[in-house]
Parts: sequence; C-alpha cells; structure tokens
Amino acid sequence: MAELIESVDEEKWTEFNKLLDLALNHEQQHQELLVTDIKYILASNPLFPVYREAEAQERKVELSPVSYIDISGGVYEIGYAGTDFCYDNEQPNHQIYLNPYRIQTRLITNGEYLQFIQDGGYQDFRHWLSDGWDTIQKYGWNAPLHWIQLENQWHEMTLQGLRKLDPDTPVCHVSYYEAEAFASWAKQRLPVEAEWEVAAMQGKVKAEEGNFWENLRYHPQPVQGTHNGKLHQMLGDVWEWTSSSYLPYPGYRHADGPLGEYNGKFMVNQMVLKGGSCATPRDHIRITYRNFFQPEKRWQFTGFRLADQPAGK
Repeated sequence: MAELIESVDEEKWTEFNKLLDLALNHEQQHQELLVTDIKYILASNPLFPVYREAEAQERKVELSPVSYIDISGGVYEIGYAGTDFCYDNEQPNHQIYLNPYRIQTRLITNGEYLQFIQDGGYQDFRHWLSDGWDTIQKYGWNAPLHWIQLENQWHEMTLQGLRKLDPDTPVCHVSYYEAEAFASWAKQRLPVEAEWEVAAMQGKVKAEEGNFWENLRYHPQPVQGTHNGKLHQMLGDVWEWTSSSYLPYPGYRHADGPLGEYNGKFMVNQMVLKGGSCATPRDHIRITYRNFFQPEKRWQFTGFRLADQPAGK
C-alpha cells in the first residue's frame, strides 16, 4: 500500500484518496466482523473457551430504574453534513418532521429482557410480527443468542467465557423481531432512526464516552451510577435496532460503477441499526452512521432501547 500511495500522480490523488478512505473504513468493518465471528465460533464449542480474560473491575452502584428524556416535535436535519469521510448512505443531509416523543436514557438490560421471557414472551404470538413468529418457531428460539440455561440458571457466553447472566448488563445478540416483540410486550415501541439520531445530537453524545473495541472488554457494560436526565450508551456497547427500514434518503443517488454497489444494492429487506458496539473501532462511528441487517440476524452485538409518546399523550 505504501508503494501504491507513493506511485499515485498528483492530479489523480483526490480521487485516489476517496477510494483509500473507503477501503480503510471497509477494513474497519471487517475487523469488527472478525470479533463477532470469533465469538460465534467459540460459542459453538461445548467447552466455552475464553478469548480474553476479563479485567477485574470495581462493581458499580445499583442500576437505577429506566428513565426517559422528552424531545419536542418539529423539523430537524438528519444525515451527514460534514466534510470528512462518510458512507454514501448517510447523505444527503435533509429535513424531516418528527412528532413529540420520549426515548429511554439507557439500553434494555438482561434483567428486563428476562422478565419478558419469564412472562411467556416467546410463547405469546400476540407480541410478534408474523415473520418473527415464523422465525422463532422455525429455529426454536426461546432466548437471545448465546444465552444458555444450566441447572435452572441463565448464563451468557462472552469472549471472556461462559458466565452467569448479569441482570444489569445490556441485552445483546437479539434480532429485530425479538426487540420489536419486547417493545410490544412493554406497550412501547422502537425508535425510528431519525428519532434516535436527533436525540443523540441534542444529547451531544461523544464517542470518547462509549465502550468500543479499544476498551478491550468485547462485551457491553452496565451504566455506571445515575442516568436520569442524560442519555447513556448511545455510542458503543451494542448496535441499536430502530424500526426504520433501510432505504435511501430523499435525493440519494448511488455512484456509478462498482462503488455504487457498496451500499445502494442492499436497500431492501433490512432494518437500520445505530450507534456502534463494543466491537466497533471508536474512530469508525458517527451519530449519522447507518448500519443495517436483515431482521432475523442476531450474531452481531445488537440490542435496543425503547421510545414512546410523551407522558400523558
């Protein structure tokens, strides 16, 4: 690569630099996928091998009950408007109208998801989209991926090996169908991607505060201390499912040639995820970043938070 860079003519550098930026960001995507693939492979081993020993950490204070922040209705701008690198699916920056809403200040936890399981959530068809119900029946799902029940105690396979389920840790490795069913059971909903993005922008969330690949924990972490009135875990920990289909923004046009296939050809039958995860490189993420997966996929570090209408509405 160094030799190639040195050989590029000055008049071709601008176009070459765009390709190089895309290639480096694409490589970061593959680095993240390697982490999740390693976990999936190790979790398939009945000996539950350890990838990296967990570091001793001071135990947090007791997790506070879930709270919300209210976002006013109105016209907002979403999408990338900067001059640095972004993927083409983050553009063009455009206006969108949102009704007033509220969004949870933290992610849904293992303990909260366990209540859904114990209440028969996987056996009650009323909470499931038709495709989701067919999926859990076909594959026999009764819990998130990597949850294992041993002697009537739920455990979770992590890259630090098998350990007892921590009720305060954000739930992860759930499909869109499972997140949507939980939201139905909780009589709330998943946020649309614009609601998530606007909340993150108003909350001025920063990647430096998030749990990313550089932290070397390779697992979502509980919120430390109180979280009332402030958004937590918007960047890092888990990719968050939204209720938005992965579709082009108004005015989007894919590039000519092979680069036009990078994102545009996937804009069907997939759902948008936001925020990055504990396996994402920190300098790879942006508030405007649009990840996407089919609704049944759950091997990635995927979780969610809920949204709703403002209290009293």
